[in-house]
Amino acid sequence: MNPFQVVKDLEQAVCDYTGAPFCVTTNSCTMALLLACKYYIDRGYSRKPVTCPSRTYVGVPCSIINAGGMVEFVDFNWYGQYRLSPLPVWDSARMFTSDMYLDKGGEMVCVSFHATKILGDTQGGAILLDNRDAYEWLKRMRFDGRTEGVAPIDDDFTEVGYHCYMSPDVAARLLHKLSVLPKYNKPLPNDNYPDLSQFEVFK
Repeated sequence: MNPFQVVKDLEQAVCDYTGAPFCVTTNSCTMALLLACKYYIDRGYSRKPVTCPSRTYVGVPCSIINAGGMVEFVDFNWYGQYRLSPLPVWDSARMFTSDMYLDKGGEMVCVSFHATKILGDTQGGAILLDNRDAYEWLKRMRFDGRTEGVAPIDDDFTEVGYHCYMSPDVAARLLHKLSVLPKYNKPLPNDNYPDLSQFEVFK
């Protein structure tokens, strides 16, 4: 019996709910954002700084920087989600509703399953996308650079990965909660975020 089958079951259920062709779960939305940004930054998608709201969760600029990018803070109001331009990556941590991926073709949408979110547990996140090559890369990167289903002795390690996969117990609880989640959910209101552009660490 594969204890991680429930993780695959959750990923398929999230695809069915959101309309995304592929879903890669992680242990947080922060790590989902890091992996999504890294995918494009490593491939030279753009040399420009990545825009980020000056008032958002501090983990967002941390993810951009840890992925090898530069941050440009922009003061604007947002509701539910925003794009980390020029990258085709969306921070949708405060949004989770049915068919939410249908207008995001060619992009990566990062969602949060933190306890305070619409579909929440102790922790968790996911990347919604429609690119199979990126999907396979993201699955390896969340699992220490390993190939899913291959024993380390038989694997071929080609990139330095991260240890940020979702645990089966979290996936099992989220799968049950998703089965009774309403079809449509309003985005959560924003928290009282500080102006991150004023902190020396980001200057």
